[in-house]
Amino acid sequence: MNENRIIALLHGCNLNLLGERDPEHYGNRNLGELECEFVDAARRHGIRCVTFQTNHEGELIEKIHELRKRVDGMVINPGAWTHYSYALHDALEMVVAPVVEVHLSDIASREEKWRRRSVISDVCDLTISGKGMEGYKEALAWLVKRFEAGKADPSLRSE
Repeated sequence: MNENRIIALLHGCNLNLLGERDPEHYGNRNLGELECEFVDAARRHGIRCVTFQTNHEGELIEKIHELRKRVDGMVINPGAWTHYSYALHDALEMVVAPVVEVHLSDIASREEKWRRRSVISDVCDLTISGKGMEGYKEALAWLVKRFEAGKADPSLRSE
């Protein structure tokens, strides 16, 4: 049913240190485990995944540019860039496919002066925050429902 669908799973700064960094907010599992779970779950739905993590903002923007017309869905956790990167906002604005913003911690209950605000939410189709690793499963389930409802057309991709 979802054959030939491709989802990009993108991670920004410091997410390479999941499992080591502040487990109270981010959990004990590492990025490799998170990605394997997501890719395996997507595969069960007949969906292929592209995964990418970087600590360099320009590299993430370049990856988004590269994938913006080539994927059927995008799940992104930009890390701290969520709160101030208007360049990331502008790159996501050009993505043809549905975009889901995911945060492991509940950013609405974090540091008041800067972490509670997302500058990318208005260019994302859905924001999931504070559900830990379950948030990624929810993002995948939401995309799968869209695909099944015919709300993401693979013909929009330019191969």
